[in-house]
Amino acid sequence: MNPDVYGAALLDFYKTGQTEPLLLHNSYGEDEEMPMDLFFREEEDFPELEFIALSLCDGTVLDVGAGVGSHCLYLQNRGFDVTALEISTIACEIMKDRGVKQVVNENIFHYQRKKFDTLLFLMNGIGLVETTHGLKQLLAHCKRILKKGGQLLFDSSDIAYLYEGNIPATGSYYGEVRFQYEYKNQQGNPFGWLYIDQGTLIKIAQQDGWVVQILYEDENDQYLVRLSLRD
Repeated sequence: MNPDVYGAALLDFYKTGQTEPLLLHNSYGEDEEMPMDLFFREEEDFPELEFIALSLCDGTVLDVGAGVGSHCLYLQNRGFDVTALEISTIACEIMKDRGVKQVVNENIFHYQRKKFDTLLFLMNGIGLVETTHGLKQLLAHCKRILKKGGQLLFDSSDIAYLYEGNIPATGSYYGEVRFQYEYKNQQGNPFGWLYIDQGTLIKIAQQDGWVVQILYEDENDQYLVRLSLRD
């Protein structure tokens, strides 16, 4: 198993305020460098989309893919009963040190401990499903860990612009991409990530019985959505 290079970069930045570049290899273009301060943002640095999502959180909250806990701390400081769910063990330790009270080091697909009123996936956290088929599996799983009247809040984006109108005919959905982190010449495990356009999302979610509300869109084809179950 490859090292948690993502976690290692987070820990170095947390300790020293600086790191060597955390590179993100991808399946669609040139390598990208991840700005580490993005993960440690303070409230004043949250974009409007995230503020809207956080303002709509209700009841008990599960923050999925919580990273180092910026959104959890925001909610926790406002009296919410919020649990951070994160697959990186190192990130979980950083969250605990930063003061996040409830931290679970687990994959969302395996989580069944309790039910929540709100499931929160920010910074395109829903992308962890990797494929449109994975999204269908996640929506089915979410029904098992949502309380009656509960909601999913997440953002995603349509990445058709990356292909400048020439979406490759690969047989798979164009928003299914591959990533791999590299840090200090060590490479992590390759992983899939999903960016889903609104039309495809609405179709999948409605077929599975969800009510879909697009709450916000920005100029970069990024949008915020709320999914709730029909009574």
